Amino acid sequence: MKKISMIALGTLFAVVGTAGAGFDGPDAAPVKHSNPKGGFVNENEVIVTVKQVNELRDDVPVIVKGKILQRIGDEKYLFEDSTGSITIEIDDDDWRGQTISPSDSVKVYGDVDRGIFKTEIDVDYIEKL
Repeated sequence: MKKISMIALGTLFAVVGTAGAGFDGPDAAPVKHSNPKGGFVNENEVIVTVKQVNELRDDVPVIVKGKILQRIGDEKYLFEDSTGSITIEIDDDDWRGQTISPSDSVKVYGDVDRGIFKTEIDVDYIEKL
């Protein structure tokens, strides 16, 4: 009986030990994006403007470059480039530990989220420049 209890306890520790495991840093970005720790960088990546994003269909992957000006709601921020501004949605884990201010230039990797009344970008990853 003691042997079974010890095996069960060992299994419990193994499961609990791995339950919180998972990499939550810059390398956790999807493969299609650049990796700030090194590796392959696609020099042919196409950066689009806010004006172009507003003309794209839903779910198209995009990369925009500009500044995050302010928070405008829960996980909603105002992003701006030289062609205009757009709302972007950034989940808490997409910040990946970075602190970004309105004076910082960023690259935002995400997907077009076209709604009935307005278009937004659902952010996958942010790269501080």
